[in-house]
Amino acid sequence: MKRFLLLFAALAFTSAALAAVETYKIDPVHSSVNFSIRHFFSNVPGTFTKIGGSIVVDRTDLTKSTVEATIDISSVNTNSEKRDAHLRTDTFFDAAKFPTATFKSTAWAKTGDDTYDVTGDLTIKDVTKSIVLHVTSLGFGPGMNGAQLSGWSATTTLNRNDFGITAFPKVLGDDVAITINSEADLQK
Repeated sequence: MKRFLLLFAALAFTSAALAAVETYKIDPVHSSVNFSIRHFFSNVPGTFTKIGGSIVVDRTDLTKSTVEATIDISSVNTNSEKRDAHLRTDTFFDAAKFPTATFKSTAWAKTGDDTYDVTGDLTIKDVTKSIVLHVTSLGFGPGMNGAQLSGWSATTTLNRNDFGITAFPKVLGDDVAITINSEADLQK
């Protein structure tokens, strides 16, 4: 009987530990990857409109979480069709050869009540660099039609030259400010 109770307790503990991990799918309709870069004496904003991925969350300890995301490079939008077409060429992103950018987290470090530095590998144009996203957990809870949601925001600054995007150095700044907003749906 004692062995049975120990086995039952072990199974209950394992089930509780597994229940703490949740997978959320990034909702592309309610998520965005925005950027801003200096152009001469102003900042030009843009966004990527097609993104996806998943966030695996341990709600008891978010530092054990992971995130993987994909950005469709051809979805770049700066409110100028001519500029967007130029950004898709091999002068910039070379979307025909490198259709996606990817991010895969490698570590989460708590920096405040709901804030984390999420380190991960960002790949653009077949160049992979470790970057840090400054992430805020915006919360977890019910959405429409019974969906369970999580919300996230993140910022970072990248040097475009690190990813082989070096065109027009006297026209464009090197630093690109990134702001990410994401709503993700709990997967059952």
